[in-house]
Amino acid sequence: MTLAEIKHVLTEKKLITFELPNGDLVPSHFHVTEIGKIEKKFIDCGGVFREESKASFQLWEADDYNHRLHPEKLVEIINLSEEVLNLEENAIIEVEYQAETIGKYDLEYDGNHFLLVNKFTSCLAEDQCGITEKPKRSLKELSTRATTDCKPGSGCC
Repeated sequence: MTLAEIKHVLTEKKLITFELPNGDLVPSHFHVTEIGKIEKKFIDCGGVFREESKASFQLWEADDYNHRLHPEKLVEIINLSEEVLNLEENAIIEVEYQAETIGKYDLEYDGNHFLLVNKFTSCLAEDQCGITEKPKRSLKELSTRATTDCKPGSGCC
């Protein structure tokens, strides 16, 4: 989800709810304690230089049950962060939330809740690393082949 997309959704909502990957909701008294611009420059394992830039939202909950973040206030904070941090409206949002450790999540919207979606690592240079997927075969295919291709004295075993 981008900054432009979240602002559009927020203009139509009365309450903000975030849902964790396990289906639990982030407590309604959460705060967005920061919006940041994360710029990352790196070299992948294939030696290719890469850059990425994201908007980062940090969600935090305290024992302050009397104050809730309203959609119009979050839009104000996003607008200010775009101006001050020079964030692009098409910047992808990454959300940080404290559970057992600080988790980083992608953000989606299902028409009701903002969904914190698990992120996964992957190799960005599979063609350079020699990583290939092994062809998948069914056990049925293997057993049929063994009976037709392998005969005593043929040297197949």
